[in-house]
Order: sequence, then structure tokens, then C-alpha cells
Amino acid sequence: MSLPDILPIPPFTSPLRGSVDVPGSKSLTNRALLLAALCDRPLTLTGALFSEDTHLMAEALRRLGFTVTAEPDAHRVTVSGQADAFRAPAAELFVGLAGTAARFLTALCAAAPAGIYRIDGVPQMRKRPMRPLIEALRTLGADIRCPGEEGFFPLEIHARGLRGGEVAIDAHESSQLLSALLMVAPLATAPVRVRLVGPVRWPFVKMTTRLMERFGQPGITTEGADTFAVAAGVPYRAEGPSYPMEPDATAASYFLALPLVTGGTLALPQLHTELQGDAEFLDVLRDVGLQSDTAGYHYQAGAPRHGVTRDFSGFSDTFLTLAAIAPLLAGPTHISGIAHTRKQETDRVAGMANELRRLGQDVVETEDALTINPRPLRAGETIETYGDHRFAMSFGILGCHDLHGDGRSWLSIRNPACCAKTFPHFFELLEQVRQKSSAP
Repeated sequence: MSLPDILPIPPFTSPLRGSVDVPGSKSLTNRALLLAALCDRPLTLTGALFSEDTHLMAEALRRLGFTVTAEPDAHRVTVSGQADAFRAPAAELFVGLAGTAARFLTALCAAAPAGIYRIDGVPQMRKRPMRPLIEALRTLGADIRCPGEEGFFPLEIHARGLRGGEVAIDAHESSQLLSALLMVAPLATAPVRVRLVGPVRWPFVKMTTRLMERFGQPGITTEGADTFAVAAGVPYRAEGPSYPMEPDATAASYFLALPLVTGGTLALPQLHTELQGDAEFLDVLRDVGLQSDTAGYHYQAGAPRHGVTRDFSGFSDTFLTLAAIAPLLAGPTHISGIAHTRKQETDRVAGMANELRRLGQDVVETEDALTINPRPLRAGETIETYGDHRFAMSFGILGCHDLHGDGRSWLSIRNPACCAKTFPHFFELLEQVRQKSSAP
């Protein structure tokens, strides 16, 4: 589906009905690609996400000498040729704006036995936090150089492996910094003790450690509340020739919110999440007024739909979904724990405040929170996405509300194609559900 530069969102004129299959998890797919590369035999990831972020990760692994075979129609990707990796004396890697790829590949290259690896991304990636990971890897013996501003991309890594030992890391700006360090820690020549400095988004860290265990690592032990102990010399391995990816809980958040916007019922039959902390967003929507059947497959809006107060620090990728539909809820919505999202694809706190005000809403913005007081929605506006996929998809859901009561589009999305970062067919899937809901 080719998307225009500005996409008017057609509202639903009938209550929602149908079902949606959510794509595979981005967070799990990129973690599993890295761990598959560290195994000693071929591994196929089933149900994998094919998006801009995972493409960048796969292409970088190819440049490092791995064989990565993609089957997009079957949602499968196979990583093999591990014995041939890191044979070239040098490689240049491009990570775009993919935070997972950027952090994970930096750690992987630092742990490589030899080679010179240059890593860079788009200009916005050069502003995203990297310093804590760089400093932690240097403590473990890595030679990482910053040709531009210290602590940011681009990077030049002169690989010589990691020696192990004790290291501290501040991952409050992104849990990916800690996850990257933990995943390569077993490659060090001696055990690694990682001491956490400051707060962190624990659900994503737990996702990482549980996935490491499933790929053959002994349980990552914690010493107190802030120290991880990682054994050395234990190879990564998969129990079988394939490993399944869970559906993406963050991608599901948009369609879980849709019944609150349009009424009706939507089925998400394949939505099961054991490893993803963003599944907690479903509890938020239940507080708003979402109802589900006992099996958890069918979702519909109850009455009333009201604003809530929630801390999103553990699952902040979903806060934009709630903020975007807050104008339709009764009473204020207060969202906190989101200061770190100011340093993601864009400043998500300021951006969300700007776009909601564009739509006539009363928004109180602080460093770490937004309070949204619903006001009558202003029609005829075009939402700026700031190149951020989550703005496009969140406001795409709000646009499904039939504001005029006659099916006229009242909201447009600028640069809707930016959702290719994690959910390339989002708007196509949304249109399919709309047409099915309108069919006699």
C-alpha cells in the first residue's frame, strides 16, 4: 500500500467488527537476531517482524559476515554462518534510527575478537543516548572511539574482545543500554558483574534476561536490587532449529484502543505475551473502560469511558496511544514516568503536547508528565509525526472517531509512511478493518 505525504483518516461509520493479527515483536525480533548470531548453529525465527528496524539489524549482521535469510511472506528469518562471522578486517554498519540495532550492534562489535567496525545512523540517531554503554564497554576492555561528539554516534570500534570484571552503567535514559551489555557479557573472558546506577525500565530488562535463559544462558543472578552477575564461558544455544516470536504488544496497543474510539468489538486471536512488559497497557485500557471475553480474544468498549492516572515508566512506548484518545474520555488523563521519551525518535512528550493542542485540547506539560483535559476536538488539522511511527499510528486511531457523525474525514496524518519503522502495513490493516465493519 503506497501512502501519500498527507493521509486523511476515514472515520468508522459503523461499530467495529472483525479481527486483527498483530505482527511479531520488534523488541524480541532484534534481540533474538543478536542471540541467534551468537549461537553455534543455524536458527530460524518464526513469526518474526519485518520492518525498517529489523531490516537494519539483519543487514548489519550480514555485513559482519553472518548469513541472514529472510522469508517475509512466511514471517521467517534464518541466521546461519556463525563460523564465518568477523572474518573481514573491517565493516561499516548503518543503523538508521533503530535504537535496538544501534545499542545491540555496538555491544556485539565491541565483543568481537578482532576487526574495525564503524557504526552510524541518521542525524537524529546521533542525538540518542550512547555514552553509558560506551563507557561500560570501555571498562570491560573495549576500544571505542567517537570521531564526532564524545559519547554519541558515529562510533569506530577496534575490536579485541571483552575481559570481564566489574562495571557500572546508568540506563535510566534507555534500558537498551543495559540489555546490550548483558547480552554480550557471556562472551567476556571472565565473569561480569554489572552494577546498575539509577532507575531502569525493568520490563525490558527482564525480557532480555529471560530470552538469554531461553538461549542457553544460566539464570542471570542478581545481587541485591542493583547488581547482575553473568557467568563467562557458557555458549549461546537454541533448544531446536526454530524459535517463535510473540506478537508485538506495543503494536497491539493501537488496535486494543480502537473499540474505545469506534464502539463495536475487535478480535485479536493471536495476542499472547509472556515476555513483553508493554502488555501492561491492557490493564490501563481496562481502567479506561475496555472489556474483554474470558478468553481475552474479543475486546469492546464499556461505558463510561473515563480518563485515568497512570505511571508509564515501565511501558512508555504505549503512552502515546492513551494520550491520543484522551480527548474522547470523560475527565482528565494524567500520564507520568515519561521523561526519558524526550530522547527517543523525537521529544515525544513535547510532540504529543503540541499535537493535542493543535486539536484544541488543554494540555499541561511537565518534564515527566502530561495532563490532558478534554475539550471539543478541532477538525481540519494535519498531525505532525516528527518522523516518529508512534505518532502516526496513535493519531491514526483517534482519526477513526466519527467526529461529524457522517463519515467525513476530520484529521490527517503527515508522513504516515514513517510507521514502516515497526509496523509497515498498519494503515492498510486499519482500512481493512474499517471496510469490514462497514460491510452489510
